[in-house]
Formats: sequence, C-alpha cells, structure tokens
Amino acid sequence: CRFKPVLRMTSDTTTSASSPSSSDQQSNQSSGTKMKLSRSERKARERNKKAKRKKSKKKKSQRPNTNHRRHNFSAQSTSMKPAPGEGPYDLHSNRVSSLNINSTADDVLKAIKRAQNLHDAHDLRAVEQFLLEEVDETFAYGYRGSLLSRLAVAALHMSNNELARKAIDVRRIEHRQSMLPMESAAVVRGLLRVGNTTDALNLLDDELSLPLQGTPLDSPENKDRLKHRALSLSSIASRHFFEGEPCRAVQACEMLSDLGPMVRESGLTAADLSMPWTRIIKGATQCESGRRSGDVIPCMPEMELPCNLVYAVLRAMTTFPSQNDDRTYEALSNALVRRTVFVTGAVDMTGLPKADRGEAVFIGRSNVGKSSLVNMITNRKSLAFTSKRPGKTQQFNFFAINDKPGREKEIRYGDVIEGEKDLDSFYIVDLPGFGFAKVPQQVKQEWASFMKEYLSNRKTMRVLFHLVDARHGPIDEDMRIMKEVGESLPKRVSYVVVLTKADKNVKGPSSKNQGRVAKEVMEKLRQTMKQNKVGNAPVILTSAETKLGRDDMWRYLRLAAEA
Repeated sequence: CRFKPVLRMTSDTTTSASSPSSSDQQSNQSSGTKMKLSRSERKARERNKKAKRKKSKKKKSQRPNTNHRRHNFSAQSTSMKPAPGEGPYDLHSNRVSSLNINSTADDVLKAIKRAQNLHDAHDLRAVEQFLLEEVDETFAYGYRGSLLSRLAVAALHMSNNELARKAIDVRRIEHRQSMLPMESAAVVRGLLRVGNTTDALNLLDDELSLPLQGTPLDSPENKDRLKHRALSLSSIASRHFFEGEPCRAVQACEMLSDLGPMVRESGLTAADLSMPWTRIIKGATQCESGRRSGDVIPCMPEMELPCNLVYAVLRAMTTFPSQNDDRTYEALSNALVRRTVFVTGAVDMTGLPKADRGEAVFIGRSNVGKSSLVNMITNRKSLAFTSKRPGKTQQFNFFAINDKPGREKEIRYGDVIEGEKDLDSFYIVDLPGFGFAKVPQQVKQEWASFMKEYLSNRKTMRVLFHLVDARHGPIDEDMRIMKEVGESLPKRVSYVVVLTKADKNVKGPSSKNQGRVAKEVMEKLRQTMKQNKVGNAPVILTSAETKLGRDDMWRYLRLAAEA
C-alpha cells in the first residue's frame, strides 16, 4: 500500500494559512471575490439586522397614523367621535376635514356622498348648516341649488325627511330659475323611496310641469323637461304596481298616455327616453296576479280599473315612440295571453261557440300570413297552424284566450270544470282564406255567405283585422271583402287594415329597417278603401319575421278583451 505524505504544519504556518495577510485581502478585494464568513459571523450579522428592523418598527408605531384604510371600521369609529372644541362645519372625513367659505362645490359634493355612503348623520347636518346658513345663492357660481338637491336625495336615503324638506324648500324659493329637470327627477325618486307619494306628485307638477302653450316642444329645455317628467311618471307607476297599489299606478299610466303625443311631437326617440317599459309591465303583471287571487285590493273602490292592469301600461306605450324590444313584448304577450285553447271550428252559424266574450277576427285571402301573425302577437309558435299550401284553414277557428284553467278538458272529454273565465278573456277567430285556396267554387260561396251572416249578426265581435299583402296591395278578393265590410259591418266593430310581410320589401331587414311598403302600393290601398267606403280605417304595417307592428296590433286587440 502506498500512503500519501502528510504535511505537518507548525503554528506559524497555520496562522499564516488561516489568516491571510493584508496584501492578500487587498488582492482579493481588488479582484472582486467575497470572503466566506463563518457561521458565528453570519448569525451575528442576522441579529444586528433584526434589531435594526425592530427599532425602526417601534419608531413608526409611535407616530400618529393619519392614513387610515377606507374599510378600517375600528379606526373610523374612533375618528367619528367628536373631539372637544370641534367646529360647526368640521367633518369626519380625512379628504375634506371641514367646510368653509373657501370650499368648492366639489368639496361639498364629496362630503355629501361620503355622509350618504357611511350614513354619517353628523356630517350631513354639518353640510346642511353650511349650505343653508353659511353661504348664499351665489356660492360656487350658483351651483348651490344643485348641491341642495343632492343633499335632499342623501337625506331621503337616510330617512331624514325634515332635512330633505328644508333643502327642497330653499332650492325651490331661491334657485327656481336654475333648477334642472334631472335633479328634480332624482328628488322625486327619493320621495317615492320613502313612500311620500303626495310630495312626489306635488313636486312633479311644480318643477316638471308640462311646457307652456305656444312654446316650441322641440327646444332643448322642453325636451329635457318632457324626458324627465316621463321617467318620473314611470317610476311612480312601477313602484306602486310592485307595492300593490293599482289605482295610483293606473293614474300614472294615464298621465303617461296624455304625455306621449307631446313626446312624439318634440322629436324625442325611444333611444333618447330609455323608458323602463319592461319593469313597469312586470310590476303590473305581479299586481294583476294578486288582484285575481284577492291579495291586492284597490285603495279607491270608486275608480274604474281595466280588465287587466297591463292594458293601462299598453295604452301608455302605444302613445310613445316604439322600441319594438323583444324582451318588452315577450313580457307583454305573456301577461296578456296566459292560456290559449282551441275551442271549435265552425262551418255555419249553428256551430259557433257561446257569445259570452269579445271577439277579434282575422280575415284575408289565402297565403297572406294570418296564422303567422296570430302566432306572433300571442307569442306562441303553433297556436294557429301555418302552411305553405294556400287554403289550409277551411273553417272558422275559435281560440279562447285566458279562459278558465282546464277548459280544454271540457271541450275534448266533456268533463265539468269549476271556475270562471278571467275578466280579460276573449276569442281570436281565424277565418278561412279566399282567393288562392284550392277548394271547389261551391265551398267558396258557402264561406262567403257564412262570413256575411257572421259579420252582420255576431254581437260580440269588436275588431276585424283585414290582412293585405304589403308587396302587392289589395287584389280582387280584398276589394270584395272591403265592399262587404263597408255595407254590412256594424259601427261598434273597429275595422283595421293590416299590411303583412313588410320585411319582404327590404333587402336584409335589420333592427333599424324592419319593413316598409312601396308608395305606389299605399296609394292603391288608400284609393281602394275610399271606393268601398272604408277610407277612414287605420292601416298597420306588420311583419311576422321582424315582429314589426306588435304594439299597434295589441292596441286594437284590447277592444276585444275589454268588451
């Protein structure tokens, strides 16, 4: 075995090896290499660093902390305690600590918002005293009136009605000339939130009254006033519907109906208004459901309400610019057509159902789109059967709307079902199409004689929809129907001409252009109507594809429901 030689080192040699000379240290430092510390030296250095951190942390804790976090609730509770000697306009806010004559409108607005968000009654009182006692109407270049309206809204949010009334009165007296309709509408909503309907209506009549006669409705000031009056009335209607007070809500809808023509004349569009029709319809639907079940009792028994509260909303909707929104009309159709059932198909007068409700009749030549239109307005896919083959409908089809639950069992199986039909129940009658129907001539003559007798003698009929193709206008069969209507239709029945398939006249129909009718076709239609003594009848443009004309159709269907 070979052994490696062991080098024995003396003490001088060891010292020189373990502790390098200063020249070696300088050479190591100059070369950039770090010395490796021993374990004891590293521990000592860590202890020194820890002691320094602890000392600096102690110094920081002794300083007053003025930078509280927003949601540090313990710090907020201590800071909100009034300190001795606190001034009358000192606030609890760190951002705006006090209000004085040099404060800006933005400072006051920040203080109001903070007081409302945190329900700080002290700060709200301080802002009230500052605005009512410290400054006058010239504060912030006349912006004091807007700040008072914002203060009133915050006070109502905190149920401080006394403070809100003071702010509203001072604003009305000293800032009437500078009041903005948007601010008045916000105060109306605040009053409704606390259930103060009387003051809300008084403020509506005072600050959001109708424009004076003789003033142009299309001026910016009148447009803004009409817009916020309409939005305030919609807030009144929806809130009372949801609270189960139908009389107040119907009154608001009637006021909207009176306001609608002025809104149209001013040139405001549906996009400018953004009326919450869907919410109002949902509130009316909920209130009507409670009314049918007996849970909602009208507060004014002497007031005559519609058979369905949703019809009050519909009457107001038809006076305003139409949005033709799918969500709105889906809610409307579901509220007005809750149940549908096919009752019978009659081929003569003896087969007609009992005349115990109003009837809306659809007539027109074959393949004009009667069944598709009926399905569109009722929001059903197959209430009336549609077919590409002309003459599919070969009898007078009666569909009961909102009949008593289980009525189909009585019709199909002869069961006896207890209960009564709803107040807004009516019949939709789909008459067979003439013209292109592939049936014998004798059958067509029987249809014609049956139709003449039905139109003359059916006492419950309230509206007759005559469907005409918008692409071609009236043909010979349409002229014959108009002549029959002009000679034998009673005056109690409303006659309405409906132009169908309007989307076929537009290349690529869109939401902005859902359908149209050619000028020549419209002139031909008006001339034919005058020749047959029905020239004053209304004309509705519709399309089952783009859902055009739903609102106008329901305006006349309401006549059958209210019969």
